[in-house]
Amino acid sequence: MILCRLACSALLLLLSALTASAVSADEEAWKALQEGRALLMLRHALAPGTGDPENFALDDCSTQRNLNDRGREQARAWKELLWKHGIGEARVYTSQWCRSRDTATEMAIGKVTEWPPLNSFFAGRGNGDMQTRQTIALVNELKPGLPVVLVSHQVNITRLTGVYPSSGEGVIIALPLSDNPTILATVMP
Repeated sequence: MILCRLACSALLLLLSALTASAVSADEEAWKALQEGRALLMLRHALAPGTGDPENFALDDCSTQRNLNDRGREQARAWKELLWKHGIGEARVYTSQWCRSRDTATEMAIGKVTEWPPLNSFFAGRGNGDMQTRQTIALVNELKPGLPVVLVSHQVNITRLTGVYPSSGEGVIIALPLSDNPTILATVMP
C-alpha cells in the first residue's frame, strides 16, 4: 500500500512537471511571436468538406468551400487569443482562397494581404515545393515590425512544418524560416 502511494505521488509530480514545462514552452512561443522572433501560420477556420468543387474559380467564392458559422466563430476567437498574449495588431498574409481570406478578415487584427504562395496546392492546383520555397523567401525578406500571421491550408502547413493542423489550428514557427523550421508550439483558440 505504501509503495502504491509512493508510486502515485511520483507519477503526480512527474505529470505536474511535464505540464509546467509545456506551459512554459507555450509562453516562450507566444513571447517569440510577440517579439518578432517567430510567426504564426494557421489553417483557415472550419469550411466543411474536402478540396473544392470542379467548377472552382479563385475570383468566385460561390464556387469554393467557405467558412460556416462555426468557422467564422473560430476565426474571430483568434483575436481574443492574440490579445491575451499581448498581440493587438499583426501583419496578416493570406491565401487567395475565400475561406482563408475570410478567416484573416474575421480575425480583425490587421491589414490583410494576399500572398499567392499561400494558396492551396491540394489535388494538383499548384506546385507545393515551389510555393513552400516562395513562402520561406517572402517571410525571410520581411522587415522587422508587427508580428506576422500567415493564413493558409493544411497541405501548405504540413509541407513546411510536418504538422497536420485541424481547421483553425495554428503553428508558431521560429524565424528565420528554413526547409526544416523549428516548431515552438501548436495553438488553437
